Amino acid sequence: MHAVEDFFTDDVLHDECGVVAIYAPTLDVSRLAYFALHALQHRGQESAGIAVADGDRLTVVREMGLVSAVFDESALRSLTGHAAIGHVRYSTTGSNRWENAQPVALARGRDLIALGHNGNLTNSDILRSELADAGEQLLATTDSEAIAAMIARAPGSLFRAAGDVMQHLVGAYSAVVIGPGEVVAFRDPHGVRPLVLGRLDDGWCVASETCALDQIGATFERDVRPGEVVRLGPKGVESRQAVAPASRQMCVFEHIYFAR
Repeated sequence: MHAVEDFFTDDVLHDECGVVAIYAPTLDVSRLAYFALHALQHRGQESAGIAVADGDRLTVVREMGLVSAVFDESALRSLTGHAAIGHVRYSTTGSNRWENAQPVALARGRDLIALGHNGNLTNSDILRSELADAGEQLLATTDSEAIAAMIARAPGSLFRAAGDVMQHLVGAYSAVVIGPGEVVAFRDPHGVRPLVLGRLDDGWCVASETCALDQIGATFERDVRPGEVVRLGPKGVESRQAVAPASRQMCVFEHIYFAR
């Protein structure tokens, strides 16, 4: 994969979505994700999705529409496991259609992984071209799918793969990724997109804004640091500074339009 110098362009990056990730073995993670997405609904109203892992398999439900329209009681009851991620979308990269709804799910070896992403990559065309040259068939038109495909092709744990892939991403991204036995989150080195870490009674969570933590009874711990990747699991929060922090470039939209 083509390595890229660490730089930031003057492009305006407006792809604002909402993401959440939860690890809580004794709690109803799909319901927690549902309520967290409700709190983040102002960040995207085109589509909603939740992916849940139970250690052996990953189940993904995503659809066009609001959170309350996509998930009813029967859908939530079918999503059982120890960890979950969720996403609400407001599109600027990729058209408003089902294929671009998230979490985007791809095969990784014998397993399935799912990714939810908030932001825009400025080198998305380069990455998609390299993936196509490598034989990767991309079905959606989002940079989120490119990130997921790169992680799916990278070796090692999701924690390691996400950190390695971050070396090749240029632009704005806060992302959550889940596999059958692992859930991770990471943030771009400029900190353009927000991502916060919270503690639950029996686990941990990350979300785009603290209002999602409040909604599910989590306690705010800290921001995920720019360039950091974290893994939520039985060992608590494991952290790796995958990319050196760069000059802070918080998007002004976070202050005047999207932040609740």
